[in-house]
Amino acid sequence: MRVIWGSVLTALAGAGFTFMVRGLAHRLGMVSYPRLDRWHRRPTPMLGGVAIYASFVIGFVLFGERLPAMFVILGAASLLFFAGLLDDVVQIKPYTKLIIQLAAAAIVVYFGIRLPWTRYEVVNDFITIFWLVGITNAINLLDNMDGLAAGISLISCIYLGLTFLINGQMGPATLAALLAASALGFLAFNFHPASIFMGDCGAMFLGFLLGGISLLSGYGRSRNLAAVLFTPALILAIPIFDTCVVTVTRKLSGRPISQGGRDHTSHRLVALGMSERRAVLLLYLLSAISGTLALIVRMLNIEVALLLVPGFALVVVFLGLYLGKVRISDARDARTGNAVVSEMPEFYYKRRVFEVLLDMILATFAYYGAYLLRWDGAMPGEQLAIFVRTLPLVIVVQMVFLLIGGVYRGLWRYIGSEDLWVIARSVVAGGAASASIVMLIYWLHGPSRAVFLLDMLLLVTFLVASRLSFRFLRMVIESPSVPNPDARPVLIYGADDGGDLLCRLILTNPDHRYAPFGFIDDDLGKAGKLIRGYKIFNSRELPELMKEHGVKDVLVSSTSLPNSKLETLRSMGASLKTMSIRIEEERTDLRSAV
Repeated sequence: MRVIWGSVLTALAGAGFTFMVRGLAHRLGMVSYPRLDRWHRRPTPMLGGVAIYASFVIGFVLFGERLPAMFVILGAASLLFFAGLLDDVVQIKPYTKLIIQLAAAAIVVYFGIRLPWTRYEVVNDFITIFWLVGITNAINLLDNMDGLAAGISLISCIYLGLTFLINGQMGPATLAALLAASALGFLAFNFHPASIFMGDCGAMFLGFLLGGISLLSGYGRSRNLAAVLFTPALILAIPIFDTCVVTVTRKLSGRPISQGGRDHTSHRLVALGMSERRAVLLLYLLSAISGTLALIVRMLNIEVALLLVPGFALVVVFLGLYLGKVRISDARDARTGNAVVSEMPEFYYKRRVFEVLLDMILATFAYYGAYLLRWDGAMPGEQLAIFVRTLPLVIVVQMVFLLIGGVYRGLWRYIGSEDLWVIARSVVAGGAASASIVMLIYWLHGPSRAVFLLDMLLLVTFLVASRLSFRFLRMVIESPSVPNPDARPVLIYGADDGGDLLCRLILTNPDHRYAPFGFIDDDLGKAGKLIRGYKIFNSRELPELMKEHGVKDVLVSSTSLPNSKLETLRSMGASLKTMSIRIEEERTDLRSAV
């Protein structure tokens, strides 16, 4: 009950302090004005971090457990709060802030608080310093859109608190709950449209405290190695992911990492057509998914976790690659979702090298996953030895057959059924060859035959999923084109592949000012069926459709239609237009038939 009441009162204190600080910031002129490297469009008061800091400190004094380590972490975080406050007022150099962050992290490590990821304390010290500074800057970078940094911090605190409760650590769980409450009180005023920003004082304090509180978990006492390695990184996966995207894309484009910009994950989602609110909520969801995975990993053995977590990381890498291909050219276009241009270098050989490396990783996952499935998630010692010994051989054979089979001749963007057949054929051939070689090495004793069948099934699934990933992400993330309000209803003649292509191009290019009403076709067997949700009518119904629904235009999906058929359609009163496609731009020219 103490945790609940403490959290409620801390959240109320956070909201109250935020309300007061907002008015004070207005009077003091502490207002963030719109700039080219900022996302917001109107002057907004800052210093919201003061409310976060004050509410947490009060909550800690009244309800927090007096943990010696927490006093150290809070003291170091307070140093960063005041450094951030100074930066909000007079602006200090990026390298000065970095030195202060390193000093704060060194204070924590000096008192023996560290991540126990290796057997060597010196190595753990460096890892811990890198962790604290990295998470501090990750939250600072994440503070780029209304409600994003505060919301992600809130979700991360919730999962940290659950982790502490699983460990039986009520003290750290209380601290995580108090920090979550402070973030929640501020978030009430910071969610879109935000009426106050937290500033560097709030972002650096939140980030350092999040990283510091994660050090208090009983990882060192945990018997689950997966929990030791993966839990803190998974809980804070979204700040880490955003930092990686920004760092890599800025390096590739030759810009300083410390320079501000509208090239974060949230900005790229908006550039792909999402609203600001929806982009933030999607990142909330991804943060919750990674936090849930962190809890699940604690209940799994290390063999399964070593497959599940890298698999999740690979999915995140695909998302990063997809978002890394877009940037925002200017504020006006970005907010309307019209500025999607390539940022990463488009060199053919680099793409091919990436494909090969990716397929090697997928082949490893497939072979490892096949062993786990065959042995119900716990490989016997002799099977593990066989896996380690034969893995290089299996990967080499599979990659050779993928190359010979023509898998690397296609483009992911245009993958079709023929490419899927090439993948399946190459994997089966490579799987059969590698199975034969391994069986000959062991003289049919030791390796399980079922492993190689499972390996082929998994590898086909992984390869096909990787090739379809960008298309799937485009479907999930990118918003459909907004229909043109001046669009005229049209019928598409030809319920076939050409008609389907024409319908798709009209839907993705609203500038044509056409809105599909349905399809017409001479084949009576197609009448009443649907293509892309649009009904197919018999061509004889054209006069009735034109009369009842005001449809005047008919788009002909084939340029080889006989003149007699064109004349028949014209005699019914239709205004005909034929289609020609410019493949290089994926757009259509719709021209009146002569």
